[in-house]
Amino acid sequence: MCGICGELHFNRDHRVTSEDIRKMTDSMAHRGPDDDGVYLDGPVGLGFRRLSIIDVSGGHQPLCNERGNIWIVFNGEIYNYLSLHDELVKKGHLFKTKSDTEVIVHLYEEYGESCVTKLRGMFAFSIWDAEKQQLFCARDRFGIKPFFYFADKRRFLWGSEIKTILATEGFNKQINLTALDEYLTYGYTSADRCIFEGISKLPPAHTITINASRPDDIRIKPYWSIHFDPDYSISEKDWIEQMQSLLAESVKMRLMSEVPLGAFLSGGIDSSSVVALMARNSEQQIKTFSIGFKDDPNNELDYARLVSKMYNTEHYERILEPSSVSVLPELVSAYDEPFADSSSIPTFFLSKFAREHVTVALSGDGGDELFAGYDHYKRFLNINKYNRGISGINSLFFKMLLNFTKDDIRGKKILYLLSQSRETAYAYSGIWHSYERKKLLNPGIWKKATLGGPEEYRKSILRESLKESDFLSAIQRLDLLTYLPDDILRKVDRASMKNSLEVRVPLLDHKLAELTFRIPSGLKMHENQTKYIFRNAVRDILPPEVLSHKKQGFVIPITSWFRKDLTEYIQDILNKRNSVFSTYFNPDYIEEIKQIHLSGGRDFNSKIWSLIFFDAWHKHHFPS
Repeated sequence: MCGICGELHFNRDHRVTSEDIRKMTDSMAHRGPDDDGVYLDGPVGLGFRRLSIIDVSGGHQPLCNERGNIWIVFNGEIYNYLSLHDELVKKGHLFKTKSDTEVIVHLYEEYGESCVTKLRGMFAFSIWDAEKQQLFCARDRFGIKPFFYFADKRRFLWGSEIKTILATEGFNKQINLTALDEYLTYGYTSADRCIFEGISKLPPAHTITINASRPDDIRIKPYWSIHFDPDYSISEKDWIEQMQSLLAESVKMRLMSEVPLGAFLSGGIDSSSVVALMARNSEQQIKTFSIGFKDDPNNELDYARLVSKMYNTEHYERILEPSSVSVLPELVSAYDEPFADSSSIPTFFLSKFAREHVTVALSGDGGDELFAGYDHYKRFLNINKYNRGISGINSLFFKMLLNFTKDDIRGKKILYLLSQSRETAYAYSGIWHSYERKKLLNPGIWKKATLGGPEEYRKSILRESLKESDFLSAIQRLDLLTYLPDDILRKVDRASMKNSLEVRVPLLDHKLAELTFRIPSGLKMHENQTKYIFRNAVRDILPPEVLSHKKQGFVIPITSWFRKDLTEYIQDILNKRNSVFSTYFNPDYIEEIKQIHLSGGRDFNSKIWSLIFFDAWHKHHFPS
């Protein structure tokens, strides 16, 4: 696991220097503490930081082909690289290393830009083709690995983290107010947006090609798509057998490593299944890592211990206390953008203490999106049934009630959802509703910030999906395109790489995912039970208590923390004299939200944390 970066100037007389690239690589040294490298070719420079996992002695980057005309920097792991290596050798390609990185170079030589379709793994890479005078970059299918870029008429900059671009000379930081509005809505930015004006994300499953002499010739193309096509001709038993085979294969492929390897073990079905399959496919004792919370009745540690005992893992635990919020400055540094998912706190500490024992950890991320595991799927399926059953008159009735509901924020939100179409109801589920953001943001900023319409982007995805899918598949696809890459995978990548830990995600193997796209929705959500078919597929390898206990999620008890141990903490930050809040927000409305929460009237922990994180982020990047 590594960090990549670079710059390309469209003026051929420009010379990128080693110092230019070192500024970028130094900013993300945490992603690769073992090695670094730079390649320069006139107006082009590639940079690399390495965390050595495979071919530890021979995998130095940047790396080139035999002729020295194709150079690559690569972040990730290609799990089918050995079979690809053998295929390329038969075609006459010569290798000088045993690394998966070199396989990509020869795949590009052989297949050009379609080389990405051959890869099975997680990746973000950049290839400089000196003959074609073009830069070719790609990101994996689900966006496990990040790729940020900036382009203007003068240059193209890119990197694994935003900070690599901010480290370059002459970049002027400005806040993208549309992205700010989206952050307040969902707690993160989606699609290609970024909080800094001018910086974009390459979407998952896309490539980008840049012509070195034409700044107007930048082509972004998809190479894979999420498409649900249920096959009702296959029996439940056959689906289970296919799933079991691919699950075992996917986990086994991700055990390759020349350094110590372990697993995150939350006690939920997904991570427990990964640990079980690791133990069944490894001759060594598996190391497992769990996080719990002080005085929290929802701890899943007992379930993690059951799995650990069943598979005799070398198990490690840590308990987090309210003082753990003091990690906020490190989170701001790790994420580069405001990020309101408070589970980033336990994810950071889990990564930090796992790194004391291993360099690689497997996680269970992706299972909820692929197998319909979230409780809110049940809730919105019920809303969908209701909305389809009510008449336009009833919908109008709820809209009229909405106008008379002034103070009850929860009631207002419920009435709004009942009055809207099914795609609107799901798209508007977030932290700050549009009518709340209108009260929160200062009028001038609200006017500029609302141009993008974050809810409209999600509604457009749902409308497109509903043309060919049932409602459950449509909302799964929405989460796979937004929540998974922009919250879950971003959270894990930044927290783990800040601690120089590689995290692998076997449930997001694209072959396994494509299988789930063909499984009918009725086998994912069956008689109001989430993950029905997945539970049956792993039933024989997990303790029954793990299979039957209610999903709890990896969340800190921040509500009680804010009302008890951290009351003074939030009072100090959320005060009317805070210059950051007065610049962007309505301090009186913030005070209202704070007092309602502290009095126990409503649970506004996600709203409060979004403000606290934004405050810390803004002071870090725009110190007064």
